[in-house]
Amino acid sequence: MIALDTNVLLRLLLDDDPRQAGRAQELVERTAAAGDGGLLPDIVLCELEWVLDSAYGFSRARVAETLRRLLDAEEFEFIDRPAVVRAIASYETGDADFSDYLIGESAAARGASVTYTFDRALLAHPGFVGPG
Repeated sequence: MIALDTNVLLRLLLDDDPRQAGRAQELVERTAAAGDGGLLPDIVLCELEWVLDSAYGFSRARVAETLRRLLDAEEFEFIDRPAVVRAIASYETGDADFSDYLIGESAAARGASVTYTFDRALLAHPGFVGPG
């Protein structure tokens, strides 16, 4: 297994630099042909959402769809796929960043009963509470 950094994933998805996009595509194809997967760590997914939103102006729905396409692609593996699925669903309907929802889902998957936050957008979401 290999892991991909955000910049490689962005070139692959956006094809905004044809030379680098081609190299990224070849890497993923070569890895898949060898029977291996490309790990997309949680932080890469968080950075991806941030870049697609802030630098490329993707809508929340378009970011969620992009993340779902990655989940559906056989070439990619995830640290905790169910947590990512739940975080995408919350992100799509909520007001907070994808990273915030993934923090909560990852914490819950490890046994945390709640995630404490000062983020007002998250306080309306189950699993998040203010620290007092």
